[in-house]
Amino acid sequence: MKVLVSGGTGLVGRYVVEELLAAGYQVIVGGRRAPLPRLFSRPVEFAALSLDPDKDQIDVFDDAYFFVHAAFSHVPGKYRGGEGDDPKSFRRLNLDGTVRLFEAAKRAGTRRCVFLSSRAVYGERPAGTELIETMQPKPETLYGQIKLDAEGALTHLSTPGFAGVSLRATGIYGDLPPNKWDSLIADYLAGRPVAARAGTEVHGRDLGRAVRLMLETDSTRISGEIFNISDISVDTNDILSPIRREMGCRHALPAAADRAMLNPMSTAKIRALGWTPGGTALFEETMHRLAAGLS
Repeated sequence: MKVLVSGGTGLVGRYVVEELLAAGYQVIVGGRRAPLPRLFSRPVEFAALSLDPDKDQIDVFDDAYFFVHAAFSHVPGKYRGGEGDDPKSFRRLNLDGTVRLFEAAKRAGTRRCVFLSSRAVYGERPAGTELIETMQPKPETLYGQIKLDAEGALTHLSTPGFAGVSLRATGIYGDLPPNKWDSLIADYLAGRPVAARAGTEVHGRDLGRAVRLMLETDSTRISGEIFNISDISVDTNDILSPIRREMGCRHALPAAADRAMLNPMSTAKIRALGWTPGGTALFEETMHRLAAGLS
């Protein structure tokens, strides 16, 4: 069965595509430009796809049994605050355009749609508050509000023949280049100041496995549902320590950040379906590979 993945060449989408390819799915990468040769480990198809809500793109879904929507238009390097100085276009593309794609997928007969949402829908909470899917969302950014509104649209469209599900993901890390921590590592190795910061993370491959789980679980268990996707908490000290060891760098590491200020995400709901992320072991393995690639 073929899976159409919008934004499949992006930093997050690539992990999803690779996981689906490894599982034997045929993947159609949807986007503005075709992927570069050998970007993926196996051959993929390409379909021109836009977030322009004025376009009827139902033909793109002709061969797609499943649809994974990972595309998002934003200022480079930013999601929260990704609207830059044009919030109107940001909303038009990422909300109106997204809903139009959901509608086109449903009209075309696509059986399932997985939407990559964000923990940003929860907004700011008191330090230490655990984020649970049943909480009342309180996004304080346009990014979070758009993700929340898109979730609602997909839930409304969900029917027995069109199972829609949203994955509220935390920060995504991994070992594919370019890497989200490239600039952090470069600053540290150059001796530039590095701030102590902690955050919650999940490996891109684990996100890919969560997407795959949504495609393979009985539709009655996931249709119209929302699932948190998160794994570990790390800080800049954790990220840079293996870099320092591997490179023999003498620059001091930043102090450990205060993790008590974080809001961990409960993942009990998706774990009940069989999802098990890689935890600290996968983080250490990934950081070792990143460090080895620098030496």
